[in-house]
Amino acid sequence: MKIVIPGGTGQVGSILCRALRAEGHEVVLLARSGGPPGTVTWDGRTLGPWAEQLEGADAVINLAGRSVNCRYTPEHLREMLESRVRSAEVVGQAIARAVRPPRTWLQMSTATIYAHRFDAANDDVEGRIGGGEPDAPALWKKSVDIALAWERALREAPTPRTRKVALRTAVVLSPDRRGVFDVLMGLTRRGLGGPVAGGAQYMSWIHDRDLVRAVKFLLEHDALSGAVNLASPGPLPEAAFMAALREAAGIRIGLPATRWMAEVGAFLLRTETELLFKSRRVVPRRLLDAGFDFEFPRWPEAARDLASRWRAQRAASGS
Repeated sequence: MKIVIPGGTGQVGSILCRALRAEGHEVVLLARSGGPPGTVTWDGRTLGPWAEQLEGADAVINLAGRSVNCRYTPEHLREMLESRVRSAEVVGQAIARAVRPPRTWLQMSTATIYAHRFDAANDDVEGRIGGGEPDAPALWKKSVDIALAWERALREAPTPRTRKVALRTAVVLSPDRRGVFDVLMGLTRRGLGGPVAGGAQYMSWIHDRDLVRAVKFLLEHDALSGAVNLASPGPLPEAAFMAALREAAGIRIGLPATRWMAEVGAFLLRTETELLFKSRRVVPRRLLDAGFDFEFPRWPEAARDLASRWRAQRAASGS
């Protein structure tokens, strides 16, 4: 297959590109700057020569959007909204103008669209959309509003010959450098891998190999369209998540962080506390109902695999 990946030079794009190319697929990355050889330049906002890559392609997987790993200032929130919505709109325009449009459009979205909750899991059939929780900070609603606008741009794109899927993706964990797992391993190895703010908030996640397998499954199953959760079926409280990570890393001690300590740390790291405090309890009902079988449905086994690969990569690089 020929697969075009706008915004494909980040962590998720690198994971997908590496796996799909290893299977012999033609993968074209679109990036504003940089990227491996063969990357095509685009600005994520306007039509240009890059749109020719979609002509006759089998699929487009749009991952473009400003990172959420920042402080939620008005400027950053505006950039997050505009980069997501505008890139989805212009991909839709390119598909609509194609004589031979892609058969499938997978559009990145986020599991953050769901409500902060502890009582039950949010699935992709009956899950509760966030934004109105009485026990959640008002700023968290901004994230939900951005996610809703992102998906609306996908839904309203005039592409009747192209199947569209919104990938409501949980935290993607891989052993790659500077990824989320790499950061968590670094903290854990320093004795800082304890629960945050009590650790009752749920963590939803997906192993990198299951991410790749789920994307391939969606490319192959034409009956699936609309919103699909890309998350393991085993979300768990943050305290249990970190305990399993410490065990996988061979670290016995994990100092806990109170809410105010986490708030200070987030401020110093120029990130946002929503990433730490929001309870994301998300399950992949539609994938499971369609027959998808997770290789890593539970976190302890996933953590052991990721930690083993993390150590092997560091040993190979001499670091």
